[in-house]
Amino acid sequence: MKTLKHGLDRFLAFVCIVDFIVMVLLTVYQVVVRYVFKSPSSVSEVLTRYCFVWLILLSATYVFGQRDHICITYLKDKLNGSTKRLLDAAIEVVIILFSALILVYGGSVITTMNMLQYDSILKIPTGTIYSIIPVCGVLIIFYSIYNLTVELNKKEGGE
Repeated sequence: MKTLKHGLDRFLAFVCIVDFIVMVLLTVYQVVVRYVFKSPSSVSEVLTRYCFVWLILLSATYVFGQRDHICITYLKDKLNGSTKRLLDAAIEVVIILFSALILVYGGSVITTMNMLQYDSILKIPTGTIYSIIPVCGVLIIFYSIYNLTVELNKKEGGE
């Protein structure tokens, strides 16, 4: 499971880097055609917006997998031992439930609903853009299950 997580981390990092590069190139192209050629490109503007949305979701998933996300640790810092591990495990379970219900289920419903609606510029179903939500939800569930197993192994190991 650790190898799978490491591979997923590398893949997500690579996708985020490529997405960012594409976004920068599209923005530079947009600026050049707008101000030099006086002919703005609506396609590059829409693609940049979609790349930005995907970058936010994918990079948030990556940071979540690294456990570098923002968290308030005031209560957790007051606890120690098995109580702290129990709280960490409970937090992971809540994250799994949230990801399953909101991101995976809700994202799938929104994606399916929007497959019939087409983007006016790109002529693709807007559900294609929304499809990243359930994908990120599944990845977050994987990361939470991994974190949960790490927490449970710590408890059994007496750390």
